[in-house]
Amino acid sequence: MSVRRPWAWPLVPVYRAVLAAKEALRGEPKRLQWPVVSVGSLSAGGAGKTPVVIALAQMLKARGWSVDVLSRGYGRSGRGVELVEGTDTARFGDEPVLIAQRAEVPVWVGADRFAAGTQAENAKKNRAVHLLDDGMQHRQLARAVDVVLVTADDLDDALLPAGNLREPLRGLARADFVAVREEEMNYVAPRLKQFVREGALIWTVRRKLRFPAPLFVLGAGLRPMALCAIARPEGFEAMLKEAGCGIVDTIYFRDHHAYDMTDMERVVELATKMNATGFVTTEKDAVKLTAEMRAKLETLGPVMVVALDVEFVFPERVARELEERIGRKQEKV
Repeated sequence: MSVRRPWAWPLVPVYRAVLAAKEALRGEPKRLQWPVVSVGSLSAGGAGKTPVVIALAQMLKARGWSVDVLSRGYGRSGRGVELVEGTDTARFGDEPVLIAQRAEVPVWVGADRFAAGTQAENAKKNRAVHLLDDGMQHRQLARAVDVVLVTADDLDDALLPAGNLREPLRGLARADFVAVREEEMNYVAPRLKQFVREGALIWTVRRKLRFPAPLFVLGAGLRPMALCAIARPEGFEAMLKEAGCGIVDTIYFRDHHAYDMTDMERVVELATKMNATGFVTTEKDAVKLTAEMRAKLETLGPVMVVALDVEFVFPERVARELEERIGRKQEKV
């Protein structure tokens, strides 16, 4: 087992007791009219939930389903339930804005996902499928399907606050489908058997970075600086290097960090000292960069935004199995 924060190990029993108390006090979940597909993980960030939500939304749309997404909107300044409109990441949250842009489906944000789902249903005449973003631990809302992402890191991690696990591995018993990265399948799949229930199925996920044309990996020069505020920056760094992008280093902030001009000045100063030729960043980060921030970065060199595309290795099987769970007889539009 890997312990990320050894100093916090004495606090793990306290966290475990809080989980047990919450479980004991948990009431009946509220049920929306339309089927809910929850996409979640055991860990507190970095499992790749957002790209999977986008992939599922695009897949269901292509097969004729009406889809919306219910999201908490982590760190947002907005209040209550709102429909994501525009690119205001401070108001809606970075991931909801990105999902709305990439998936091109309605995204409703709010801490109360039942209220968000109710507003979504009131706003639409036709039945739809709700995708519940980061929903594994949000058990106040009933769901038809639980999709859980599991990484190799999760299987060797500890509970918060010493590690990044939000709940013990036995929580996988609630999963209908477990999504595993293709490159980790041989390591993860055999270890899942002791945790998942009978009938749970495994989906293989393939991840790929997409570099913008026409220069692709050279879009920010030969020596770009990577810039990100994501949960597992080392993974982004490794994928860039594997793709042949010659980054000189990575500047990273905490997950969901809201950039400001002071950050940009600092970043440019550090990149200049490293003789960097530009910047490469993620879509999740790019949606938070204002025109002024981007202009500041471009005083050093180009800013290349790299997309993380996720696809299912056996998409027809995934679609068939998911539709069987949510009910093929659901009205489609």
